[in-house]
Amino acid sequence: GRAGGGGMSKGKDDAPHELESQFVLRLPPEYASTVRRAVQSGNVNLKDRLTIELHADGRHGIVRVDRVPLAAKLVDLPCIIESLKTIDKKTFYKTADICQMLVCTVDGDLYPPLEEQTVSTDPKANKKKDKDREKKFIWNHGITLPLKNVRKRRFRKTAKKKYIESPDVEKEVKRLLSTDAEAVSVRWEVIAEDETKEVDNHGSLTSLDISSPGMSGHKQGHGSSEHDELREIFNDISSSSEDEDERDHHDDEDLNIMDTEEDLERQLQDKLNESDGQQQENEGSNQIAMGIQKQIDNLKSKLQETQDRRKRQEDLIMKVENLALKTRLQAVLDEFKQQEEREKQQMASLQEQLESLMEK
Repeated sequence: GRAGGGGMSKGKDDAPHELESQFVLRLPPEYASTVRRAVQSGNVNLKDRLTIELHADGRHGIVRVDRVPLAAKLVDLPCIIESLKTIDKKTFYKTADICQMLVCTVDGDLYPPLEEQTVSTDPKANKKKDKDREKKFIWNHGITLPLKNVRKRRFRKTAKKKYIESPDVEKEVKRLLSTDAEAVSVRWEVIAEDETKEVDNHGSLTSLDISSPGMSGHKQGHGSSEHDELREIFNDISSSSEDEDERDHHDDEDLNIMDTEEDLERQLQDKLNESDGQQQENEGSNQIAMGIQKQIDNLKSKLQETQDRRKRQEDLIMKVENLALKTRLQAVLDEFKQQEEREKQQMASLQEQLESLMEK
């Protein structure tokens, strides 16, 4: 509507239990000045000159200034504003929080068309309808001119609630810990997804940090067959997400190396068979030799990596006191050792091939 300068607060009858319920009344300029003069003159007959009547929907109404009816609409302001009262223009007392404004227009509908009450059984649809209805009564501006379109300019969209409240999380952790305490045996495994990528590049078992990805632990109750159960459980648990990834990754590489060895031998054989001149044969051999050399270099760096990991694992085992965890870590260490052996054997066989090729 035509936003007038006159603003005024008035008590509302809806909530008798509240000391004072206030809202901003916005009138077209000419009516605003009439009301302002009436208020300032302190006339007792203000009730006769200004009446406010709200319709049943609580959003529309009629405001009469000197018997002239104005269409009124109750809108929600972008945020709460405080109203203050002063007697001496020095000390101010807060009297209320204001969150709504009654906007009056000369040309609006005095009696808004009733919405057809289409009763839908779908609660979601009903909810959406209510939301859309409420949207009509959202005011996008503040009550002063600089705050025009303040809703769009100043407020960010409400963040969706993605995460559970932390007290709930704490409660759940406490519950889990207490059930752990009562359990006969407990096993745990912490896998941090975002960190596994980094771990692949440079393993992260440097210190016994419970949160380090892929660590697993085990607490065992009383029982003579403790050792067997442990072993069974360890066979059962995947060693950890990223140990396994690394292992698979290495196994694949090992397979590839074996395949390429056979390929190389086959290529060498083909080349030797088909080569008529000594020169071609030499070139073929040189190519293959270079290929083998490249594989040897790859293996060297991989072996170095495996040795580093083995060393880190050994350091870690030294620090751990928990027996079950020690056993668990030892199993991983044995894996590393076996891998180291495999890589050494492959290296040796490649070296042999290279030497026999050079002799030819």
